[in-house]
Amino acid sequence: MKIGVLSDTHAYLYPKIIDFFSECDEIWHCGDIGNITVFNQLKEFKTLRAVYGNIDGSDIRNQCKEIEVFNVEKLKVCMTHIGGYPPRYNTNTLHLLKKHQPDIFLCGHSHILRVMYDEAHQLLYINPGAAGLEGFHKKITFLRFNIFEANISDLEVYEIEKNILR
Repeated sequence: MKIGVLSDTHAYLYPKIIDFFSECDEIWHCGDIGNITVFNQLKEFKTLRAVYGNIDGSDIRNQCKEIEVFNVEKLKVCMTHIGGYPPRYNTNTLHLLKKHQPDIFLCGHSHILRVMYDEAHQLLYINPGAAGLEGFHKKITFLRFNIFEANISDLEVYEIEKNILR
């Protein structure tokens, strides 16, 4: 499976997302979608798994959960919006990691792209950064990767200076 991951679109769907995710089987959105229009555009384009973020209103919260735990191929995935990062997870995230013991943990919120292996929890940590225009980040980022059985490969990041788009 090919997976596209993004977060913090804040009601803006950068057109290059569609090109970059064209070969993906699923899109995972780590919250702060921003509005139902962006949610529906992504859902109509590909299979969408999404969580709501702190800026999302009832339109998004009626469609998404705060936490998603699911299996893809032979991997368990846990996704939420506000999670922290290794080793500075928030209390809720530590509880989730202990309870679900995922192979991949995804979150957004920080607007900082970060992909790292967490030795302490034996999982791949992914924060795709921010794909929208709102926030302090200087670059729009999102990523894609392949999953085959229990293996993750070919992780690619898309990055562009945000000020070019304003």
